[in-house]
Parts: sequence; structure tokens; C-alpha cells
Amino acid sequence: MIKSRWFLFFFLLLPSLGFTQVLEDKVYSEHIQSVRLFPAGFQADSPLDAPVVSLTDQRSLILLFDDLAYDPELYTAKLIHCNADWTKSSLRDNDFSINFNQFNVNEYEYSVNTRIPYIHYKFEVPRVTKSGNYILKVFRNRNEDEVILTKRFMVFEELFTVGAGIVPPTQTEDRRALQQINAVVNYSKVEVVDPSTQIKILIRQNQRWDNAKYLTKPTFLNQSAKTIRYEPFDGSSTFRAGNEFRFVDLRFIRATGVNVSSVTVEENIVLAESNLDISRPGGAYSQYLDLNGQYLIYTNDRPGGNPEVESEYIYTTFYLRADPARDIRMIGSLTGWGKNPEAQMKYDPKNNVYTTSILLKQGWYDFQYGIQTPEGIDTEPLEGSHFETENEYEVLVYFRNLGSRYDQLVGYVYLHPNRRRL
Repeated sequence: MIKSRWFLFFFLLLPSLGFTQVLEDKVYSEHIQSVRLFPAGFQADSPLDAPVVSLTDQRSLILLFDDLAYDPELYTAKLIHCNADWTKSSLRDNDFSINFNQFNVNEYEYSVNTRIPYIHYKFEVPRVTKSGNYILKVFRNRNEDEVILTKRFMVFEELFTVGAGIVPPTQTEDRRALQQINAVVNYSKVEVVDPSTQIKILIRQNQRWDNAKYLTKPTFLNQSAKTIRYEPFDGSSTFRAGNEFRFVDLRFIRATGVNVSSVTVEENIVLAESNLDISRPGGAYSQYLDLNGQYLIYTNDRPGGNPEVESEYIYTTFYLRADPARDIRMIGSLTGWGKNPEAQMKYDPKNNVYTTSILLKQGWYDFQYGIQTPEGIDTEPLEGSHFETENEYEVLVYFRNLGSRYDQLVGYVYLHPNRRRL
């Protein structure tokens, strides 16, 4: 079941993918790996935080990525301001950027004694003067057509007072599998002529964009108190609660971590196989720590070192036993929440399993399995869904002033009740 060394090197040498759209999270080159964007922090779990900062926040956003190469490239970063729906806004670069809106990615380090060599890049996102949605675009050789990656981030200003909470869903059907987010917004600090059209709410679960909810119609509006409530009865703010994430521990190459069945260390490559996973739709809820679909880079093979440049890349194969003739996807940050090509699992009729192989840097990885449907990826048939599941939610409030050319992000709430992280 282990893939050959020749196949891996062929995989790494594939040419860069064509660039078609910038307004989403995407990696366009096969040799760019382990892309993360998060607020700077001193905690070990800071890379798990969503890329959201206040307009007055002293923290910067940090972009990290690896280039599987021997020599450094000239990479340039640029910011793109977007509307609430992630279409490009009408703002010019000098409307939101303090400096000329092209920045060299100059900070990099070479990997240390790794079987697959790579160069680790770090970039501090510059400050901006306007709130809202942004795309960070990185390209090669100062040529904007040679894009290697795009990442979304958000900058908010506290103009509105926002409250939110997780409540049992108003729908009685299947309520044991659902979580509903209610929100209340007070806009007394700002002149709002028509709050029902000028204000939009977005709610997302575990930093996912594929199942985010846009709320444009409030359930209650009190103009004298300048208050809007979003407590819908139609399920428009309801999410499948899902289950705690599966995980694989790839912090070791001289031993097998949790949920790893084998590790093979060769001269030029490290290969691993996960334990065989089975579906769990009807089981009882089991509480344990997870990363809510994210991952952390770490190695236990070189204690006290820098895991960003000392961790090995491991070609890891995952196995799932499930009924044939299904379009099964692996979701989580490790596969771009099901968008990356390796997210699609292939059925092996000889062994009656689905498999996929992914090149992963040493660390701890969360993931789940889902079935691709016209409405999106449905995890419930393979993972189950329980109201008790610990999830993280974000509520983002957008406001378009009369005559304005962009959507301001005027309120932000991060919900983490019963937060349980590793």
C-alpha cells in the first residue's frame, strides 16, 4: 500500500497550477506547502487562531509557508480589499494601504538536515487603514500572473456592539444534531438609515468558508433602541454540530504516533500509513480534545529545536472503510476543507477501502470524512452529529454606509464555549 519513491518525486515536480481566481484561500503551486496565516502570539497554539485582527490591534498577522526547493525565490505579497461576499471592492490600493502595495517576502530559512529539502518563509502582513475582508496574494518574480497562494484575512473595527450565543435549535426535528447561533447587534454609535439592507451578518464554524451562513434578514428590528436581533426560526443560522475531529499524530519518525500504523524512513523520504478508519454515524458522543480541524507543526525527534525548519515532510496514506460508489472527501485545514485534489479519496476494491495520500509536515493533524453532495460536503453519514460537540464559531457584522465604496467590518465575536484544545 505504500507509494513508491518515484511517484512522490513525480508529484513534487508537477508544474504550477493555472491561476484563475484570487478571492479565496488557495495554493496554486504543488511545491508550496504548510501555508498558515494567523495573529502573532507567544502561545504554542497561536497558529490555530483565525486570521482576524482589530484595526487598532498591535498584533500583526503572520504568514508562514514552505517552498520545496533548494534555492530561494523572489516572492512578492500584495493586499486586495474585498466586499462582504469576497468580490473585489472598489477601493484603490492607496485607500487602505499605508505604503506602496507590493511587499517583498525577504525572511526565510533553509530546512536543517531534512530528507526533502525546503525553504521556510515568513511574512508579517502590513497594517491597513480600512476594515473589511482582505486577500493576501503572493506571487513569483514580481509577476502577478505567477501566483503561488492566496489567503483570506479580516480586519474589524468596533463600531457596533455585538452579542452572540449558541442555543438549542428552534427546529424540533433533528435538534440533537444541530447547533444554532443567535446574534444581537446594537448600532447606536453609527448613523444607519436602513439597517435591514445596510447590515449583513456572517457566521462561520471552525474557520470554514464552505458552509458559512449569511444572514441578511433580521427577525427583530427596534429602530428606537437601534437594535437588531437575528434569531431565525427557519434554520438559516443553524449548523450541523458534527463530531469531534479524528486526528493523526505525525510528530515522530522513529516511532509511531497515535493513529499511525507504520512509519518507513528511507534515505530520501519518510512514508507513513494511518490506522484504518471506520464510519461512526450512529455511535454515542465521546468527548476528547481536538484542534477543530486545524493542525500544528511540531517534531518530537529534535527536542528544543525549531520545528518550522527541522520537521520532516512525511508522505502519509489514510484509509477509510466505507461502502463503495461514494464521492468521499477528507476535510480539514490539511486539505483546504475538501478543495485540494488530494481531498478526494479513491476506492480500492481489492482491499475494500478508500485511500488518499498527502505530503504533510511533522505535526498533529485533525480531519474528518464527508460525502460530496450538490449542497456541499456532508459529514454526518460518516461522522455522526451531536449537539454536545465542541465547535468554534465566529460572527462577523458588515456595514455599507450610504455612498460608500466598500463594506466595513464593524463587529466581531468569537464563540468558544467549553473550549477544549490540546
